Amino acid sequence: MSDRNDRLSVLKTYKLFVGGKFPRSESGRVYEVTTAKGQWLANAPLASRKDARDAVVAARKAFGGWSGATAYNRGQILYRIAEMLEGRRDQFVAEVADGEGLSKAKATAQVDAAIDRWVWYAGWSDKTAQIAGSANPVAGPYFNLSFPEPTGVVTLLAPQDSSFLGLVSVIAPAIVTGNTAVVVANEKSPLPALSLAEVLATSDLPGGVVNILSGRTAEIAAPLAAHQDVNAIDLAGADAELAVELEKASAENLKRVLRPQPVDWAADPGTGRLLAFLETKTVWHPMGA
Repeated sequence: MSDRNDRLSVLKTYKLFVGGKFPRSESGRVYEVTTAKGQWLANAPLASRKDARDAVVAARKAFGGWSGATAYNRGQILYRIAEMLEGRRDQFVAEVADGEGLSKAKATAQVDAAIDRWVWYAGWSDKTAQIAGSANPVAGPYFNLSFPEPTGVVTLLAPQDSSFLGLVSVIAPAIVTGNTAVVVANEKSPLPALSLAEVLATSDLPGGVVNILSGRTAEIAAPLAAHQDVNAIDLAGADAELAVELEKASAENLKRVLRPQPVDWAADPGTGRLLAFLETKTVWHPMGA
């Protein structure tokens, strides 16, 4: 047998994640991902407008089943994802450390916080209605009840300053309430997002609930903001100039827009993003005698 020191490493081929599958970009393009010091890490797919449209189709197809699942079931699935993230903790630590130029200790803290946050949001699955719903007093013989429903297909621009903790902080609250998502990964450090896709694919999450695209944020976000079948967009990963352009495009079909703002991703997230992509449905029901 040959000396094991002579073997060639099997380099990983990162791919997009659309509809529960791992296609290459239809354009065939890739771009180099480097460390904070400029050393080559991998080639990531450079998603195109066609990839973005395919992701929206997959998200819309998955919306009925995911939004119709019980809140308890969605919480179980999210918790299962957290279990699998824990099992691949070392991989995410390495990718965060390399991509963001962090020490191993700081990268570990980021990854641990991200996994804990995923668990935290999983726990909200069957509790959101308690803070977003109400029984309303009315002057008549009726029950008047308001309760939250998911908005629909949501585009999420991953934060550019936090490749994993920030990513989790925008995905988890959007999907736990029943939305489906098209995620545009951190442009410079997409590897944690693309590895997260591998976790999602082997969990119980139905295909199409989360779709992950890597590439140039502005190039991918523009067709998503203008897409007539996207119901909302989170501009966390857009700079001020791009955010204005995307907000204008989003107005065409009255998308719900979450504007970018300074965020400390390590701080208590609160319930803002949990409630950002919910609609309120109110029902009137006559009382019995």
